[in-house]
Amino acid sequence: MADLANHVIIVRGGGDIGSGVIWRLRRVGFPVIVTELERPLTIRRTVAFSTAVTEGSITIEGIDGVRVTSGAEALDVAATGSVPVLISPEIPDVGASVVVDARLAKRNLGTSRDQAPFVVALGPGFSAGGDCDAIIETMRGHDLGRVIWDGPAIPNTGVPGVIGGESGKRVIHAPLSGDLTWDAHFGEDVAEAQQLGRIDDTPVMSATAGTVRGLLADGPVTEGLKIADIDPRFDPSAIGRISDKALSVGGGVLEAILVWLDSLRP
Repeated sequence: MADLANHVIIVRGGGDIGSGVIWRLRRVGFPVIVTELERPLTIRRTVAFSTAVTEGSITIEGIDGVRVTSGAEALDVAATGSVPVLISPEIPDVGASVVVDARLAKRNLGTSRDQAPFVVALGPGFSAGGDCDAIIETMRGHDLGRVIWDGPAIPNTGVPGVIGGESGKRVIHAPLSGDLTWDAHFGEDVAEAQQLGRIDDTPVMSATAGTVRGLLADGPVTEGLKIADIDPRFDPSAIGRISDKALSVGGGVLEAILVWLDSLRP
């Protein structure tokens, strides 16, 4: 395992699923660099390394994420055991062994196999063996976290996975474009049809009762954007913990990378 420190991994996207990947990789000794948008679209911000973009730093289950401003600084921070988060639309030139597309856009935003010696993508929108070397299944169910070496992942259904007996009602999308502000807070228990905030003067309502575990940062939003997540299990301890789904996907990424590294041995 000692040679893992010689293989820098870039994870594109530090949202909650990507952060499960980042956490798994960092835990076993890989240096990980995260690239993010200037304004991340993460809603589960309490367990997302992307939060370092706006807050400067974040600690997720014992691993520190720190905002950096250059690829050179990112390499230095990664070598200390922390996770550097770099605002960059492109892949920084840091000699990475692996690139993981964890943006979960449900489509390919330009990922290709020539971006690193080994390229992994999460979820639908890619073809393993074509535009990436491996795909990790992100759909809840029997195949969650499975490594796909040939062909696509399960197509996007547009229906959120079931948590606590709820699916579509637990995820809130912007009903219109405008300026988003919240009255609700992370970890707060809310009732069905309770006002959580507003977009301009239009109320944003909860469609189910539960604990607030996801809120997009205040600011401009476009109609249809995912802006909140209500956990119907009423478990406030989950607010600061990486989800089962994120850890499963992270385990799949780790498996794929270790299989690839093993294939390089003489």
